[in-house]
Amino acid sequence: MTSPRQLKGVYAAAITPLKSDGAIDLDAVPEFMGFLARRGCHGALMLGTTGEGPSFSHNERVALMRAALQVRQEFPDFHLLAGTGTPSLEETFANTKAAFELGFDGVVVLPPYYYRKVTDDGLYSWFDQVIRRSTPAGGALFGYHIPGVTGVPLSIELLARLKEAHPDRFVGVKDSSGSLEHAEQLGQRFQEDLYIMIGHDRVFGPALHSNASGCITAMANICSPYLRRVWEAHCSGVSDPRAQSALEMGRAVMDQYPPAPPFIKAVLSHRYNYPRWSVRPPLQDLPPELEAQAIAGLDAACNV
Repeated sequence: MTSPRQLKGVYAAAITPLKSDGAIDLDAVPEFMGFLARRGCHGALMLGTTGEGPSFSHNERVALMRAALQVRQEFPDFHLLAGTGTPSLEETFANTKAAFELGFDGVVVLPPYYYRKVTDDGLYSWFDQVIRRSTPAGGALFGYHIPGVTGVPLSIELLARLKEAHPDRFVGVKDSSGSLEHAEQLGQRFQEDLYIMIGHDRVFGPALHSNASGCITAMANICSPYLRRVWEAHCSGVSDPRAQSALEMGRAVMDQYPPAPPFIKAVLSHRYNYPRWSVRPPLQDLPPELEAQAIAGLDAACNV
């Protein structure tokens, strides 16, 4: 298990390869992780939003995590995070415990998104139990702030309470709000005390200047070289406006064809000769005419 203090940089919110019958293509997972590593990713988040995490059972999640670990045979320093949150507290315990037992570096935990009008006290109790019961000493747990999907925001005050109560295990937040203002508020409040991983490519470069620690984005599946350029420039004390601009244009194209998994899988097949991986209902593959339009738009925006 990697020290939490090493979990910075560029992470892909990885897609999950699926066969035409909806089963996970476990044989494809290690090679795809290697593809991400070779293209500049420091690591990957499995079973997040882009990975269709809520669509899989506990046993399927464990099988996928086990397959992903094989990437370390070629890339021993490739960091692996798992999305483990569900509305069920017990299932979240089981998913989180399994990730750490397998040797994942950390987990990214959605709030219990079925209940949209809960208080911060209720959310604190929920996350507190997840940490106490399933996150070992030295384990890294990130809260997942994506209110546009879950309808359950993680307030800055809630994050501060969790950090104070669990300073060595509650290590950060994946901020997928898409708001630069929110990213700046997080950076101002927590400085270096909390990992702030940006979930939207449009604000990645600017957020790095406000104490962000890296990114976990869908676009890293297909445009990670640009993300790595932005990251390396920041680490050198400069910026790379061309790379950031390419990310913004590419993200604008992707956002025209929501949700992200069908779009990304179509691009991976078109650009990099991967199988035309499917998605699970209620998601659907892009219709052929929209797929061609989407790919043409991305090729014009950024082609790496």
